[in-house]
Amino acid sequence: MMPPGFWRAGWSGAAFVLAAGTAWSQGLPAAASPDLPPLPATFARGADGRSTMRAVRLPAGLAIDGRLDEKIYATIEPASGFLRINPNDGTPAADDTHVWVLYDDDHVYIAVRCFDSQPDRIVANEMRRDNFNIYRNDQVTVVLDTFHDRRSAYFFQTNPLGGVRDALVIDETTTNYDWNTVWDVRSRRSPEGWSAEMAIPFKSLRYPRSGAQTWGINVLRAVRSRNEESVLSPPPATYGGPGLTRLSSAATLTGIEPPSLSRNIEVKPALLSTLTTNRLVSPGLDNDLDGDVSVDAKYGVSSNMTLDLTLRTDFAQIEIDEQQVNLTRFSLFFPEKRDFFLEGQSVFAFGGAGGGGPLGGGGEQPLLFFSRRIGLEGGQPVPIQGGARLTGRAGRTSIGLLDIRTDDVPSAPAVATNFLVARVRQDVLQRSSVGLIATRRTPSLVGRGSNEVYGADASFSLFANLLLDGYYARSITPGVRGDADSYRGRVRFDADLWGFEAERTKAGEAFRPEIGFVRRPDVARTRTLVRASPRPQGLPGVRQLVWEASYDRFVNGRGVLETGTGQGTFTVNFDNSDTVGVDVRTSYEYLPAPFAIAPRVTIPVGEYRFTDVQASYSLGVQRVVLGTISATAGTFFGGDRRAMSFNGRIRVTPQLAVEPRISVDAVDVPQGRFTTTLSAARVIFTLTPRMFLAALVQYNSTAGAIETNARFRWEYEPGSDLFVVYTDGRDTAGPRGAQVVNRGLAVKFTRLFRF
Repeated sequence: MMPPGFWRAGWSGAAFVLAAGTAWSQGLPAAASPDLPPLPATFARGADGRSTMRAVRLPAGLAIDGRLDEKIYATIEPASGFLRINPNDGTPAADDTHVWVLYDDDHVYIAVRCFDSQPDRIVANEMRRDNFNIYRNDQVTVVLDTFHDRRSAYFFQTNPLGGVRDALVIDETTTNYDWNTVWDVRSRRSPEGWSAEMAIPFKSLRYPRSGAQTWGINVLRAVRSRNEESVLSPPPATYGGPGLTRLSSAATLTGIEPPSLSRNIEVKPALLSTLTTNRLVSPGLDNDLDGDVSVDAKYGVSSNMTLDLTLRTDFAQIEIDEQQVNLTRFSLFFPEKRDFFLEGQSVFAFGGAGGGGPLGGGGEQPLLFFSRRIGLEGGQPVPIQGGARLTGRAGRTSIGLLDIRTDDVPSAPAVATNFLVARVRQDVLQRSSVGLIATRRTPSLVGRGSNEVYGADASFSLFANLLLDGYYARSITPGVRGDADSYRGRVRFDADLWGFEAERTKAGEAFRPEIGFVRRPDVARTRTLVRASPRPQGLPGVRQLVWEASYDRFVNGRGVLETGTGQGTFTVNFDNSDTVGVDVRTSYEYLPAPFAIAPRVTIPVGEYRFTDVQASYSLGVQRVVLGTISATAGTFFGGDRRAMSFNGRIRVTPQLAVEPRISVDAVDVPQGRFTTTLSAARVIFTLTPRMFLAALVQYNSTAGAIETNARFRWEYEPGSDLFVVYTDGRDTAGPRGAQVVNRGLAVKFTRLFRF
């Protein structure tokens, strides 16, 4: 049950927050966008920084080639005058950027010309679709707030190589990079710099209605050789952090007249052929040839509500998990990688954490919904028979409903299971929300009945930088008794100069979200953090200094302190984007039971105190060789630990790159000594922005495993793909050397039809 007085204090706190937020919201003056002068002008910025932009209708479409040589670009004035947000000074960017918004009956076009006084220093080395390294290049990002609610937006990003990356911005605070849609872009370099043209079908967007309407827009440009970011309509400096997703500060886009909303039906059938060897199942498979057909479909139920259907879902194109070194007694957290679950996972985000992908937060916070629980059992894939997902918004209400059915697999072992998740979230005030979630797994992992979880959460974004959020949840599991509650409360102040965070999280010993993830049950966590991050003017080459101190403690249900960690960090961010950091950590750990930290090395029950120091250096993204190298030394469970690691990227050509990763941990404790080595290398060769070949090879000395994964992807038309995937897993711990444990070859062909 909840601690005494929790509900009384919670309701009092909620009333205070709501009252304060309402007062703040009502006291905020309505900001008017400046009027536009007549054509050919398309942009105006008011004295208060508010901006207005005009979209211009074309008599016919554009040739998307990145050249910007059509007559329209000479007759219509662009938006310009970008202002810096990094460094955070609000001054004009070193080189200007011009932006046009055009449209016809089918597409909205965004054209950008990026002037550069040093074009030979442009950083452009990534073309893979949706890859994070596009952000690390010179790049342009456009956000379109089509409902003009100043909370959510579509996100489109490209670089001088024509890289393609898209996402959804949610509530100004969350960006879901796993969302994909159909659009096209072409880029072109020139002696003046570079330029790009985007063509975004209206069918790929949702908007309130047809006819004349008002949207929000902002555009960011990054110049990595100067470590500079500038935007068309910057937020107030007090916001700190990224300026692009602060949609309340975006420019107003007028003159746009989208067509009538169509049925928006998409059907994507897939053909799959596999050749599989698997010695981990019974009976084993040896070069087993198989084939299958799957279908995914989308239907636009309304202007902002989408129904996704899947039949015989297949995930043959995914990449294997990256190996991790685990020197703790807790389970590792592996993020979701399957596109079907990634695309809608942000809708199901609950209590300040995500719904299964990178938003999951790394595993310390209990997750009520973690999509890797679906279709995976004991490390083995479980076939998904089919399912449906309804996501979207109705006014100020976000809705998510997921229903998935998996098949039985005796070798896993897994029985046929139904997974149901329902999520509702209501927008309140300007940037706040309250919500509910319910999950059900039938049958439960421990009985014939269903495991059910119910929860409520709230998030209040007040003033410019203050966030209060939290949740309460309870699980119901057949035959499981005890404390089945979980709750969390957090307050965070996150400005550019100062930061503060305090958090309290608890999960009872009987709290079992069987479609979720709980790393440490029967534990209450208290965490505090303070930060100071000035931008000194008198230190040449230094962009920002960051001091950070935190304390994290975990107390079990018997009132015993299990873990206490104090940490101090000092970081120097340089103008050239290099970073150096020193981290000092002192820890207390109580082991209620022995645990095997390595083969033949078991740490006994007891209390342990240890201290370590880590130094790291990160090379800036403009370098041919970039990455982070770190070294750690200190005491560890009554002994000593020394560790070194490097995680980087080597640019060979704009099309070819190697990403090495290695970590070595040498541990010497009274129970024995051992060394763990984890090494990996990913080689990427990109033929075009929509065609690449990538190979990942990794070795884990603790597991004695060598894994290889090679993937070829060709998006031959926007939304339609050809995948060829080869995987190979070998066990090196046996007496006969590296023996094949599993091996597979898969060929998958998909075709998107839009109606």
